[in-house]
Amino acid sequence: MEQQIGKGKLMSEKKRIILHVDMDHFFTAVEEREHPEYKGKPLVVGADPKEGKGRGVVSTCNYEARKFGVRSGMPISRAWKLCPSAVYLPVNYELYVKVSHEIMDILRTHADKFEQWGIDEAFLDITSQAKDYAEAEVLTREIKKEILEKQKLTCSIGIGLNKLVAKIASDIQKPDGLTIVREAEVDRFLEPLPVRRLLWVGRKTEQKLKTMGINTIGDLARYDPAVLVETFGVVGTQMHLMARGIDRSEVEERGEIKSIGRDVTFQEDTSNVEFILNTLYALADEVHRDSLRQNVNFKTVTVRIRYENFETHTHSKTLPFITNRLEDIKKTAKELIQSYLRPDRNVRLVGVRVSNFISAEKQKTLM
Repeated sequence: MEQQIGKGKLMSEKKRIILHVDMDHFFTAVEEREHPEYKGKPLVVGADPKEGKGRGVVSTCNYEARKFGVRSGMPISRAWKLCPSAVYLPVNYELYVKVSHEIMDILRTHADKFEQWGIDEAFLDITSQAKDYAEAEVLTREIKKEILEKQKLTCSIGIGLNKLVAKIASDIQKPDGLTIVREAEVDRFLEPLPVRRLLWVGRKTEQKLKTMGINTIGDLARYDPAVLVETFGVVGTQMHLMARGIDRSEVEERGEIKSIGRDVTFQEDTSNVEFILNTLYALADEVHRDSLRQNVNFKTVTVRIRYENFETHTHSKTLPFITNRLEDIKKTAKELIQSYLRPDRNVRLVGVRVSNFISAEKQKTLM
């Protein structure tokens, strides 16, 4: 877990603050952005309906189509019967993946730890960047604003003490929603929700739970855990923990590592240039050690700075050579951040990141 730095000293760790970002009806939202003439019309992305005789399913649909009962995963022939007047489009994966990469790059710049879920969802651990949920809300609104300005798309975000709560919260106020569930509110938030809202509770499990008189998450939380284990095995224990809002899983990058970075939030906002640079150098040391452990060399160095009003800037430089030297990180980071250090602006967060990797082993084969 990231730690805060104040007056040059590490502060004690605190409880996590996790975001779950879910893009609103992603495929159709991208199509509406590319084709403004579709705005306000029912729009379905998926298989060719062939006038109600097509095979395949609905990949996604916009909210106008949902008013007619169309849903993701529905047979395309059924969607046609419900809404023949909708605009039906084939899936354009190349476009959606491109936009997804751009959105995930935005989200990564705001995260201590980042985990992408599919093409249109991600978890962000922002524990080091917000001392409480009020600050987390300010940062989250900045993220929503940045995505809207740069991508012309909206997203819904849940904020909670773990991935489970944040994931459920993001689905509560769609589209363009923001739902905060503070630690003291978890039980009250989860209690009335249908048990199907829990991660990993599918249709068959939901039906089995209903036969046991378990309809809501609150019902599940109050149920005898021994009976759940007897009925579902190890999964029964996990479901009972989730129903009580307990989830200790970490936010972690999956697959190939694309960047290594560190950020810290100062205990007190500061404009002291020497202190800010010394902190940046300490972060560079950590990043350098991580890059050596991962056995990667890099070409790109990125710095991030956030002012006291949460205005955030990132600035990158791609070097003309591949390196793994600490002095290259420090020198480039200092060069990139200098223009943002002003006596009239207090800084609350700084960070440094390296990317554009090539493995050290692979580089040896190229030399």
